[in-house]
Amino acid sequence: MDRRKLGKSGIEVAPLALGGNVFGWTVDEATGFKILDAFVAAGGNLIDTADIYSMWIPGNKGGESETMIGNWLKRSGKRKKVILATKVGMEMGPRKKGLSKKYILREVEDSLRRLQTDCIDLYQSHEDDPKTPLEETLEIYAELVKQGKVRAIGASNYGAERLAEALEVSRRRGYPSYQTLQPFYNLYDRAEYEAKLEPLCRKEGLGVITYLSLASGFLTGKYRSKNDLAKSARGEKVKDYLNDRGFRILGTLDQVAAENKSTPSAVALAWLMARPGVTAPIASATSLEQLNDLIAATKLKLDRAAIDALNQASA
Repeated sequence: MDRRKLGKSGIEVAPLALGGNVFGWTVDEATGFKILDAFVAAGGNLIDTADIYSMWIPGNKGGESETMIGNWLKRSGKRKKVILATKVGMEMGPRKKGLSKKYILREVEDSLRRLQTDCIDLYQSHEDDPKTPLEETLEIYAELVKQGKVRAIGASNYGAERLAEALEVSRRRGYPSYQTLQPFYNLYDRAEYEAKLEPLCRKEGLGVITYLSLASGFLTGKYRSKNDLAKSARGEKVKDYLNDRGFRILGTLDQVAAENKSTPSAVALAWLMARPGVTAPIASATSLEQLNDLIAATKLKLDRAAIDALNQASA
């Protein structure tokens, strides 16, 4: 796989990020290890997770994904081959959320311990914390970078105005600045990112790593009616895509996939990879078969006609 610059961080990543949200949820450790091994063997290097993954499962408390990745790193010895990205800020329990200095200092140590590493390559604010001054958050990130515990910082789920404000605070105070944005963006969900965030990210040179890049699995083509929603644990999230626009997008994905001897999911990811400003879409896999489909996207170069057809279908 080729490499792309992650903002101005000096870090280079493959054009596909492996999502860790399924680790400890729909993927057990044995399967997770196989997926991680295969991802790195194929040339992938960016692994994205978060402290909160996957506490939504009964019996889980958060940190399960980081723990699995940490166990794999220890067993495989492949720490130098990967770029570790994790996040902080979403609610982990009573009074356990936000981007205050006190909270980040505690959570970063927990993430480092679970990941079994002494440095996080990309530490991301999982969501904005309006109750904490941007100066406080960025100051503690500066401290962590200085200590060598974090290489670069990123933002997720930030609006354009708040992101621009954070970048200005970093410039004014001499703090490290957000080098990446992790937005909700895919071939179906386009409007919010393209209206204000995309122009800002391109102007500021931020790396963009998209999440829900396959629209909770809808863009794989496996959900084409309400009867299909029971196919997976994420099926219920897909029902809002089952409309005329969604079916039009699926039809075009089918057409482009057939023309390229590919699959709808690979085409949907290749469309993201071809989008100016997008560094790497994040996608998760629950099997080696799914992973191979994701990796195929990195080898697929869509021509102008295919991109125009997909843009028109999803307009």
